[in-house]
Amino acid sequence: MSHSPDLSIQMLSRTSLLAPVRCMLVSFAERIGFDETASGHIALAVDEALANVIRHGYSGRDDCRVWLHFWELHEPAGLRIVVEDYARQVDPELIRGRDLSDIRPGGLGVHLIRSTMDSVRFEKRREGGMRLTLEKLLGAAPVQSAA
Repeated sequence: MSHSPDLSIQMLSRTSLLAPVRCMLVSFAERIGFDETASGHIALAVDEALANVIRHGYSGRDDCRVWLHFWELHEPAGLRIVVEDYARQVDPELIRGRDLSDIRPGGLGVHLIRSTMDSVRFEKRREGGMRLTLEKLLGAAPVQSAA
């Protein structure tokens, strides 16, 4: 990434902080030009990512750090979001949502993230932890509701 983020947040790994992050992200995405529905989908994808970091990476601990960085993209127009942590490292090739035919509560976060965003990249950080890079482009095909 060639320039500093437009917005950065450092947060504790507390699920009580997910709602304020969603609200801020919806506002940021709408300012860039995403409609209310797309902004909500982007916020939900990030919420799922953060919940996975807290639940799986940090094993539910609420005293660990998570960093979020946001960039407005211009060519093409859109949004880049990077989520970083010092949580347990996982081989990025093993990060998959469960089969959708396996009907039971939970476990669909990765599937939701991948189906909502235009680009999703998980990687191990050299200094420890993981990095998730998400991109959503303006004018991309709208995400279909799973009704």
